[in-house]
This record gives sequence, C-alpha cells and structure tokens, in this order.
Amino acid sequence: MLNEIAHKCRGLFTMLWREVMKFGVVGGVAFVIDTAIFVWMMNGPMHGSEVKAKIVAGLVATMFSWVANRYWTFRHRRRASVVRELVLFIIMNGIGLFIAAACVWVTKYWIGLTDQASLFIAGSVVGLVLGTIFRFFAYRFWVFTEELDAEPGFDHDRELLGQPAPRTAPVPDIGDRDGDAGTTGRP
Repeated sequence: MLNEIAHKCRGLFTMLWREVMKFGVVGGVAFVIDTAIFVWMMNGPMHGSEVKAKIVAGLVATMFSWVANRYWTFRHRRRASVVRELVLFIIMNGIGLFIAAACVWVTKYWIGLTDQASLFIAGSVVGLVLGTIFRFFAYRFWVFTEELDAEPGFDHDRELLGQPAPRTAPVPDIGDRDGDAGTTGRP
C-alpha cells in the first residue's frame, strides 16, 4: 500500500515537473513585470493608492502570463476555444490577483503597516506566492485541460500514476470487411 502510494507520488512529480519548471520561468518574468510596475506606481502615479497599484500591476503581468502560458507552458493542453480559455484564465487570475491585493489590504488596514517595504512584501512576496500556487493548479486542471496523451513526451504520464492508458479503437487490417482487427476478411 505504502509502496503504491510512493510510486503514484513519484509518477505525479515526474508528470508535473516539466510544467512546473516552465510555469516557474513564466512566473519569474511575470513577477519582475508585476514588481516593477507596482513599485513604480507606489512611488509615482498611484502614491497612496497601493491596493489599486497592485491591481494595475497584476493586470499587466496577467496578460503577459496568459500569452506565455498558452503558447509555451501549456501549449500541449490548449483548448480549441481561445475565448473560453481566455475567460477561464481571466477568472482564475482574478482570484489570484484578489489574493495578492487582499494581502496588501490586510497588511495596510488590519495590521496597520503602511511602510512601502511591508506593503511590497505583502503584495509581491506573500500575495504572489499564494496566488501562484492557486494559479498553477487552476491553469493545469481548469483552464488548459486538453489530454496530454497525444503529445510526444507525455504519452506515458498515465502509467506513471498507475492509471490505465486511454482506450483507442483498433485499426482494421486492409481488406477487413467485418471490422475485426487482425482478420483478413476471407471466408
């Protein structure tokens, strides 16, 4: 029993590591974009409106993230309907952005820390870490949900988790008249 659980956990890790690494690179670049805009806006056009500054920075980073995740991280899992995928992505990112903005709000209004370092840590460290964890699983299981089995390099992922491979219809032999694979169709 324990051995089976360990085997499934190793399989899950093996299956997810490729996506986690790409997601991490996209997230790192989005973090730089988000942080640069957040700091610039806190010190400039939105001085005193840190929650709004966090929302604007998050929106810009979100648009970069959608493009990068769609065309690189989860390119093998893209939906045929771009609009549906984008709507789901925006909803999930809205929740992630709410998590980051809520961390700034709690720090400023509940805890009472109003210095820029505290607000930055709340929004761009704690909020982004919590939001990123949520976003990865939301993207993987709700936004980019196409099956991996057809993609080279992903075709054995189900086996790693101890799940049976998806059933495929047998391909009949040439000359097969009754549809049974492996028969010649001769009387």
